[in-house]
Amino acid sequence: MPNPLTQHTSIVTSQLALLRQLEWKVRHAVENVLSGEYRSAFRGRGMEFDQVVKYTYGDDIRDIDWNVTARLGEPYRKKFIEEREVTVLLVFEDSPSLQFGSGALSKREALLELAGLVMLLGAVNRDRVGFLHASPEGYTLKEPVRGRGQILHLAAQLLGKTAPALDSAPDADPAVSCVPWRMLAHAAPRHSILIWLGDFAPRPEPEGWSVLSRRYQAMGFRVDDPWDRELPHERLFTVYDPVSGRLVNLDGTSAAQRAAHAAWTATRDNAFRALLPNPLSRLVIGTDEDRLKALVRFFHARMAAGNRR
Repeated sequence: MPNPLTQHTSIVTSQLALLRQLEWKVRHAVENVLSGEYRSAFRGRGMEFDQVVKYTYGDDIRDIDWNVTARLGEPYRKKFIEEREVTVLLVFEDSPSLQFGSGALSKREALLELAGLVMLLGAVNRDRVGFLHASPEGYTLKEPVRGRGQILHLAAQLLGKTAPALDSAPDADPAVSCVPWRMLAHAAPRHSILIWLGDFAPRPEPEGWSVLSRRYQAMGFRVDDPWDRELPHERLFTVYDPVSGRLVNLDGTSAAQRAAHAAWTATRDNAFRALLPNPLSRLVIGTDEDRLKALVRFFHARMAAGNRR
């Protein structure tokens, strides 16, 4: 009978080898392409409050403390000090729907690679990185750690997580999140980066999300299969639906099916935008796109917006 501990060690070892192959690409991007934009793009206004001081001409009016100003009769502002390090907390929502794939990669495989790249970026930039992996079968929380070796092992553990069993998918409600959102309120320091990676099925806002999105700099990363964006123009083809756990017959030439697909796509995109209204907090890429290049474009866009403010 196979030893579960030996199997787990073997999986982590194989994922470490994969991560080391990706690491040189990440280092090249940081040193030659991003040039500090990763940190600036993530930093935002993530600062620690220090004290209240008199407002002087040229200070940022967004920092004015209106309560103190009203009490003392002259303008005062809040003074902040920059945090010494960035903490990145990844939330990987491992839903059965991620196991769909019409091409070489499933959405889950591409999203895990994206998660690994983000964790490697954190390691190269000497940040603290942690993750929460949640599926219908339970969750695992790994507190943020610092250092290349520790983050590599943490990333290997995430990439080595077993996918949810498909035979349990019909009992799982895709409209209900399996993430313990309330627990995350104390999983990282204020102003940390919270990156939610998932399929983002249309559903109500998770309980406590408004609190988390104020406490952290919240971002959402999604990977789409080409068929998520458009049905293939084929007559009568059969696919496996991991959510319902059964084979489904589709007709890409059917106007009714194409209209239903377009309506689902619009509903899903609207729900994603409602969760994260700032377009610079959302990243959507295809399974057929280069994940690292997509991250670089994401950081460039955030950096450019920060420079315009």
